[in-house]
Amino acid sequence: MESFGQQIKKNGKKPVVKKVVQGSNGKTVVTSEMIAKKAYELYEKRGCKQGFEVQDWLEAKKILEVGA
Repeated sequence: MESFGQQIKKNGKKPVVKKVVQGSNGKTVVTSEMIAKKAYELYEKRGCKQGFEVQDWLEAKKILEVGA
């Protein structure tokens, strides 16, 4: 199974957040696309070191949920 970084390098594109989704309560909904973009930023910040995909995903989700 390819890592997140390998999949991104293969297609040559970074995940892109297409839109911000508002919930019925007016708060921003954190989408999987938003998490993927943030996780990729964490991956790059760490020097593209592989093996931390789950940690990056969970950390990205945590960061975005706090800011939402």
